[in-house]
Order: sequence, then C-alpha cells, then structure tokens
Amino acid sequence: MISRIRGTLLTREPERIEVMTGGGVGYELEIPLSVFEKLPRAGQEVELLTYQVVREDDLMLFGFLQPGERSLFGRLLGASGVGPRLALAMMSTLTPTALVRAITDREVATLVQVPGVGKKTAERIALELGDKLDDLALTAGPSVKGAAAQEAVGALVALGYASSEASAAVRRSIEEDGPEEDAKALIRKALAHAGA
Repeated sequence: MISRIRGTLLTREPERIEVMTGGGVGYELEIPLSVFEKLPRAGQEVELLTYQVVREDDLMLFGFLQPGERSLFGRLLGASGVGPRLALAMMSTLTPTALVRAITDREVATLVQVPGVGKKTAERIALELGDKLDDLALTAGPSVKGAAAQEAVGALVALGYASSEASAAVRRSIEEDGPEEDAKALIRKALAHAGA
C-alpha cells in the first residue's frame, strides 16, 4: 500500500496532479480542491499523504496534506453509496471542517450542495457517519468571521464557487484590504480575489 509520496510536482490541475519521485517514478493522484489551493507551483517539492483504492479493473491514488483529511476520505468511503469520486466531490465542495460539521450536525441542506448528493444520500451519510467523525483532527485555517464575511461566502457559493474557494477569496480580501462591514463591498472585493 502506498501511504505517502514525496517528489517534484510536475502537473497541477484542480482535480489531478502528477508527482515525480526521486527514484524516477511518476504518480498521478486525484485531489480535492481544498488540497489544490494549498499546493506549491509546478516544479517545486511536495509531500502528500495518500489513500489507495484498488478495484477489480482500476488502481487510484488520492492525495491529501493532513492526516485528518485522509482519515475523513476513508470514513466517507465507509458510508453506503459513497465511492471515491463522490467522497472527493464532497471534500471539494465543502472544506473538511465544514463537511464534518455538516455530517455531525446532520445538516442535510448543506450536504445536498455537493453535486451528486441528493436528499436521501445526504440523510444516509449523516445517519451512518454522524457519530463517527468526532475524533478527526482537522485544522480549519483562519476562519471567516462576521456577518458580512459569512454573507459574502454564501453569495460566492450561490454564484457557483466551491465553499472552500469562496472562503479563501473572502479571507484574502480581508487580509489584503482589511475588514469590511458592508457585505456588498466585501462580495465585490472577494469576487476580484476569486478571479485572480
């Protein structure tokens, strides 16, 4: 089983990367958007924790930066009806901490925001995993606080941005431009950062 890969990042795409190890072996890994946003530029050194999925006709590697992310992915696969692609979509649409919160608090409305997750699937995931995620060690990074910031994140999500992408854009806007009390102004600034 491959549990960790270290090497040079050759290609960097939102859902897929390629890493060349020191031994000259290249590995293709699928990643959630939350990992993509934190990766260095192509050509730089990277180390990823991996989760290997072996199927009858396929071998897939999924890459994560934190042990908690990898554990969350594995536990999502333990829910009936959740395969690797759906688990990846869940971790790409919601940040790992938001996903854990939505499952443990049984927030079906949040879970159905994930493409491919309907109401019944969301209810089943919340029922099966609701009590099994409390021990995960996930770091959220700086949170987006304040009513205007929360409204801005919600507006970006409504426009089609992933939750992690929207939070990152609002955070960048606040860090670079300072706190903003007006939600509309913050949304405009965050949109500029999201497009950058």
